[in-house]
Amino acid sequence: MSVEPQSCFLGVEAIIVSPEMRRTMELVERVARTSASVLICGETGCGKEIVARAIHHYSVRCAKPWVDINCGALPEQLMESELFGHEKGAFSGADTARPGLFEMAHTGTLFLDEVGELEPRMQVKLLRVLDGVPYYRVGGTKKVSVNTRILAATNQDLEQAVRAGRFRGDLYHRLNQYQIRVPPLRERREDIVPIAQYFLGQHSPQASFSQAAVELLRAWPWPGNVRELRNVVISALIHARDYAISASDLGLAGRVRDQGARGSGDLSLDGLERDAIIEALRKTGGRCQRAADLLGISRRTLSRKLKQYGPSVREESLTYEEVSG
Repeated sequence: MSVEPQSCFLGVEAIIVSPEMRRTMELVERVARTSASVLICGETGCGKEIVARAIHHYSVRCAKPWVDINCGALPEQLMESELFGHEKGAFSGADTARPGLFEMAHTGTLFLDEVGELEPRMQVKLLRVLDGVPYYRVGGTKKVSVNTRILAATNQDLEQAVRAGRFRGDLYHRLNQYQIRVPPLRERREDIVPIAQYFLGQHSPQASFSQAAVELLRAWPWPGNVRELRNVVISALIHARDYAISASDLGLAGRVRDQGARGSGDLSLDGLERDAIIEALRKTGGRCQRAADLLGISRRTLSRKLKQYGPSVREESLTYEEVSG
């Protein structure tokens, strides 16, 4: 089974070009053939939900229900009703009986996004169901049994959360029968431009990126991952005067230097951030507040970064002089 560069998993398009993501998808195909619970880890916006959808897509349950929920989106009392259902009259507003998501996902897959946000009491209830123990709907008297595969995702370090007492160790191990790490966008740069072109085509098929814009897209660190990239593309379309998207239309503070131009040409995340700060200071004549505004950060954050990178930033910016306000 091979993954196409552009695939569709449960109605969501996935652009898979880089060797890193192709290796990830190879693992997805293997684990999909099992019944193991999978914990999908990675930074916010890197594509964890697409990986979860792909696991269901390739599994023997692919024709069965797919159900998902964001565990951080609802308060605890509503989360219990959402997961396990409720009977009529169980609480104020419960005018009819309602099955929970576990029941709705019976024989299929239930995806628990941001599982690290679950409250302690819900962690206990979830663990019991994952261990195959029948449960009651809220306000119910009849036990419910389900056959549901669980996939979970988190942007947190759950091992550290277990050590800190914020997440149950037994639940962590039950969810983590197999773990897949989704690499951030900066670790799979071959995906950046194809994904950007996909977003561009969604909103304006006639538009295209200039070569300078392509180079900037490839070099930018993308701390917000695919979500940030999507927002930048949409914003660039709004600012562009015609169908040719320039580097300046992208609105990214600073320009990433070509390797070998001036300085080290460091393309690490820290190096790119440092270059962006130097460029912002140059553009604003060393005025910290204006540079911070250009970078989209607070003056305090910029001051902290300047201390972090040391005197070399001041020297390379040449025109830099600290101006209060």
